[in-house]
Amino acid sequence: MITRDQLMEFDTADALAPMRERFHVPDGVIYLDGNSLGAMPRATAARVAEVVAREWGEGLIRSWNDAGWMALPGRIGAKIAGLVGAPEGTVMVADSTSVNLFKALGAALAARPERRVILSERGNFPTDLYIAQGLAALLERGHSLRLVEASEIAGAVDEDTAVVMLTHVNYHTGAMFDMAAITAAVHARGALMLWDLAHSAGAVPVDLAGAGADLAVGCGYKFLNGGPGAPAFLYVAEHLLPTVRFPLTGWLGHAAPFAFEGSYRPAGGIQAAFVGSPPILSMAALEVGIDLALETPMADVRAKSVRQTTLFAELVAQECGGHGLVEVSPREAGRRGSQVCFAHADAYPIMQALIARGVIGDFRAPDILRFGITPLYLRFVDLWDAVAVLREVMESGEWQQERFRVRQAVT
Repeated sequence: MITRDQLMEFDTADALAPMRERFHVPDGVIYLDGNSLGAMPRATAARVAEVVAREWGEGLIRSWNDAGWMALPGRIGAKIAGLVGAPEGTVMVADSTSVNLFKALGAALAARPERRVILSERGNFPTDLYIAQGLAALLERGHSLRLVEASEIAGAVDEDTAVVMLTHVNYHTGAMFDMAAITAAVHARGALMLWDLAHSAGAVPVDLAGAGADLAVGCGYKFLNGGPGAPAFLYVAEHLLPTVRFPLTGWLGHAAPFAFEGSYRPAGGIQAAFVGSPPILSMAALEVGIDLALETPMADVRAKSVRQTTLFAELVAQECGGHGLVEVSPREAGRRGSQVCFAHADAYPIMQALIARGVIGDFRAPDILRFGITPLYLRFVDLWDAVAVLREVMESGEWQQERFRVRQAVT
């Protein structure tokens, strides 16, 4: 039997425990949704205020040069590269994950002009599928998106497959692909491999170069704690950079943007992936989160994550058995990201009842209660307290109240 006292002892011995003080976690809240929006680092507000008051307010347009604004996408990209196993000069920060995915898919299709298929899994995050569908329709050259079950990916790559697009950690279940094995299988069939790292970067060890990945995208607002709508990042492997062609050719991707030439000439390397002016306030907030993530070895973060996700699943089984909660996340730690998910026919009102009590996770249609584990600020005792609230909600039946069934815009 797991006890609350045991978990308090784990907190006392936890080497990462001091990191919690570097984040603002509201009193009375157990935050289990950092896999959707990370908590705010305490240093973020001051940094953004400094940019607003001094760099923008006083420096005005001079700050593009004097405050290094133009260098931010590359500078922050280099920091993210250190978190995802990417060489120097292969990662840039700009735009949203969806826009970067459009650019990456377009580049992949251009690199394999004789092939017409984008291959992915049926359970991939919908926006990834939407972007692929939209790009294929836009090209009107016989391109298509083909979907198979996750377990069928390696065997489904054929001579028509240009690129395989997968999310490393599945948003719905937390299931994690073997990046190196899948990439090798894809390359063996002559296709390119594109990884979405939205639920991986900052949460699990990633080695893009070591795995041989060709392209990758990821967001800045989940485990990187960059704030709502934080800019995303794009990775292009070194072997592709000399010949890569992106479908969006904006002025900051030009070899000489301030020459204001009438025709596009791509800049060298990852610079060609830039499109428009970077959002400086968002960039400043993101950099604070990245710097904080870089302070702790990813191996330590992952070790605590594995321990916490395992304990959380065991606690739900121990305390909430008989209430119809079905664990859908992989039991094997090596196949699970930093989240634990349960299926229940009434998942939405149950999650709303939890949120009303200060236990914040989220709901994913049609029936998933999703609990994100962010080791940098989540305590072990929080696991016990969250499950205790879940037990009370299930035993009392309070989730059946009509107010918890009203669907909000964001679930």
